[in-house]
Amino acid sequence: MTDNPAPDLREVAVLREELARLREEAHHLRAQVRGRPLISHAQGILEERYRLPDAEAAFALLRIASQHHNVKLRVLAEAVTRSPRPEGRGAPWFPGPSPQTPPLGSIGIAATDDVDRATVLRDVLSQTLAVLGAGMGNVQVMDPAAEALRIVQHTGLHAPFVKHFALVGAGTTSCARAAEGAELTTVRDVATDPVFSERDRRVILLAGSRACHSIPLLDEDGSCVGVVSAHLARPTAELHPAQVEALGVVGREVGRWLGWQERGVVREALEHLHLLGRQSLGGGS
Repeated sequence: MTDNPAPDLREVAVLREELARLREEAHHLRAQVRGRPLISHAQGILEERYRLPDAEAAFALLRIASQHHNVKLRVLAEAVTRSPRPEGRGAPWFPGPSPQTPPLGSIGIAATDDVDRATVLRDVLSQTLAVLGAGMGNVQVMDPAAEALRIVQHTGLHAPFVKHFALVGAGTTSCARAAEGAELTTVRDVATDPVFSERDRRVILLAGSRACHSIPLLDEDGSCVGVVSAHLARPTAELHPAQVEALGVVGREVGRWLGWQERGVVREALEHLHLLGRQSLGGGS
């Protein structure tokens, strides 16, 4: 009787990569399936509230407001189901003042209502790279509809890296670990750290990165709304406490600002949706 032959290491690596790909596909499919009943629920609310003829008319209002304000349909539908009912059809949905703009002193920006997100994210990336002495990095924001991190700013990283990590769900990356744990994550050596799948590891190494630090951007309730990551060309040691403190301040301030900004956009989309519904009743202007 002979012993079973040892598995081919290349075959094992291929199987792991395939498993990672299938896991990512399953993640997106689950997000799509979860979104369908949520949208149907929102359609029912709008149909009743504005006396719409059918669910298709309610979906049309959702789609118009979603596209006009660049808010994911699932995100808007969730806001409809969770937000308190407007007090009257003839009044605004949110008659009170908007919440105060959170400070952004850690990255030297005067946080006013007209500061745009691209400016804030570009500056937080620049500030993070300066603190860490790094030349490569990226910023990801949480995409509620996909339940994943999406790259929105990057510097020093080549196109294959940006394409491969354009959308990152739960799993085999330092940014995913930082988002899930809501804490700074350091990978001292990309070549050996077990957090990465072999496929992800290869893409990162080919980009010239041997170490990385991923800092979560935390909203006021402690939820992660994004991650900023810095990549270094050589393996690294643990950060100095002063660096950890500085990055923590950046993560909290920018996270609170992003949460405030996202809620403001959704609020505007809901107000627009309310106006469309009132117009369907003949009560809008």
